Amino acid sequence: MKHWRIDEVAWDRFDAAKVDPALVPLVKAAAMVERNGRDYAVYLGRVFHDDPDFSQAADYWADEEVQHGDALGRWAMLADPGWDYEQAFTRYRNGYKLPLDAEASIRGSRTGELIARCMVETGTSSYYTALAEATEEPVLKQVCKLIAADEYRHFKLFYDHMRRYLGRENIGLWKRLRIALGRIGESEDDELAYAYHCGNESESTPYEHKRCTAAYMGRAMSFYRYRHIERGTGMILKAVGLPPRGRISDLATRLAWRLLRWRQQRFAQQLAA
Repeated sequence: MKHWRIDEVAWDRFDAAKVDPALVPLVKAAAMVERNGRDYAVYLGRVFHDDPDFSQAADYWADEEVQHGDALGRWAMLADPGWDYEQAFTRYRNGYKLPLDAEASIRGSRTGELIARCMVETGTSSYYTALAEATEEPVLKQVCKLIAADEYRHFKLFYDHMRRYLGRENIGLWKRLRIALGRIGESEDDELAYAYHCGNESESTPYEHKRCTAAYMGRAMSFYRYRHIERGTGMILKAVGLPPRGRISDLATRLAWRLLRWRQQRFAQQLAA
């Protein structure tokens, strides 16, 4: 059941004068990915075909993901009246495909699949929190706060089911950690890069993965603050079975922060070149 609905957002408070132009391309790309949640539900339904409780939960999750995309898309059309959300999403769907015919998780186990989902929800919860704090535009601030809260609840949803499957599959700590880090590394795959392309570049512009990844990630990373990384690190450690607070968390947060700043500089250099 949805915790909020699009018509409950205070759209009449939109203030064009407070729109940060650097945020608009990010919101357009995020709208593409979020709207595509229904395909992920199909994939998860096939992986968990004999688990009706989880399959139903995944359907509810997808409904909220689609709503996220529609809310972000509506805001982006206010910020850029010449942009067509539906047209951009159609381009995205036509060019980016998920493995909907999968018979089992691409992570090797159901526990692994759920750990990967926890990583995604960790990233999105932190990201939308960062955007909400960065923007002065009141409608985008409200939408991002609502989405961030949803994404944190989604983390808890996948985490609870992951714990249930972990009791059956008994996957060791190091394998869980490899799965988590592997999924984090996939943030630079075509999903986000192609969403950026469809949301922000004309159809006559050829898609180039490296360019679009640098354009999206370089901008997105600039809005993170240390506290966002600290919170996300704690969620990651919790998902893999390590203490979310303490010396390990402190060290991991410092390393993650340094890595983020280094990657941001690398993407900026790529764009400049």
